[in-house]
Amino acid sequence: MNMKNTEKPILVFQTDFTYLEGAVSSMYGVVKTVDRELEIMDGTHELPQYDTWSASYRLYQSLQFWPKGTIYVSVVDPGVGTQRRACVARTVDGYYVVSPDNGSLTHVKKFIGIAEVREIDESVNRLKSTRGTSVFHGRDLFGYTAARLASGIIDFEGVGPAYPVEEIVEHPITQPKIAQGKVEGIFEIDDPNFGNMWTDITLEEFGQAGFAYGDTLHTKVCHGDETVLERDILFEKTFGCVDVSEPIIYNNELMKVSLAVSQGSFRDKYHVGFGPDWKVTFTKS
Repeated sequence: MNMKNTEKPILVFQTDFTYLEGAVSSMYGVVKTVDRELEIMDGTHELPQYDTWSASYRLYQSLQFWPKGTIYVSVVDPGVGTQRRACVARTVDGYYVVSPDNGSLTHVKKFIGIAEVREIDESVNRLKSTRGTSVFHGRDLFGYTAARLASGIIDFEGVGPAYPVEEIVEHPITQPKIAQGKVEGIFEIDDPNFGNMWTDITLEEFGQAGFAYGDTLHTKVCHGDETVLERDILFEKTFGCVDVSEPIIYNNELMKVSLAVSQGSFRDKYHVGFGPDWKVTFTKS
């Protein structure tokens, strides 16, 4: 795809940098130095430090809601300056992700699909004035390359050499277990502001198990071999279907089964976390 013949795409940035110092501002300054017309938007700059799983999930969460052709710059890069690949991935539906290839593309590859990936050629697509440092690729490599791609200075082939999509680094993703009257999954992420816990179980899979809104489900949460929570919880459409401070099972904005406390934090109330060792089981009461 030659972006010179199309409307300039939006650049969306997500990082673990926060706004506590000038890193985000510097990235955006580089973009505007390449092309002042480029539109920059924030995804988030509050990703957990070094957490490439969360970077991957947040990409999947929001990428599909941007206009086709959007270039998403995702920088959670604990291996900055090492031999890990810096890349640009093109999805099957026409988006671009500029990112270290360190697991951050896991969910996009599995649930959206990646058509092609190219390693950034640093001899061409790197900010020349900062060649003496190897610790800020968000500014010097990812932001700079994204700006050149969005402005049409380079096309996708101009990013650098392609490499097999099969070589993209991925985190392991577990699959829920579905049976009649029983579903087992994990907490795969949280809602950090409200404390809701999102599982890897889809609403469709809940239906396959025979669950429906209005059911009360026996819910068991385990961290490894330890049972953290075991109680009956109502499955309903939204938080107001239960009293304030009461837990609820609901369908979140990504069509995934989730747990919340009405006007409270499920995460904090029940002291739970997310990851493959946080298992949740639902059965008919």
